[in-house]
Amino acid sequence: MHELSLTRSIVAIVSESAGARRVTRVRLEVGALAAVVPEALLFCFDVASRGTVLEGATLEIITVPGRALCRECGSETALLGLLGRCACGSRLLERLSGEELNIKDMEVEAA
Repeated sequence: MHELSLTRSIVAIVSESAGARRVTRVRLEVGALAAVVPEALLFCFDVASRGTVLEGATLEIITVPGRALCRECGSETALLGLLGRCACGSRLLERLSGEELNIKDMEVEAA
């Protein structure tokens, strides 16, 4: 389960940014095509944040849908998986979104 490793990295990055201040909420952007299970991130977050300034914080996940640009007709299309097809039938797609894994922001208690 690579989500535990990802979550540990997220906790380390946020902890470093927060310093000694307690973190109350972290918001992540997770692409629908990122091969990450949001429920696993939520579960791992509780484990990985124990004993840190993030302990007890809420993890909020914002799902970013997969989108692609068709190189044949130029239209944008939704991607439900890594491979897709445009309405014109072409499979020549350039992914525009859906692979993100970003720490969007965090909330900390006032010093």
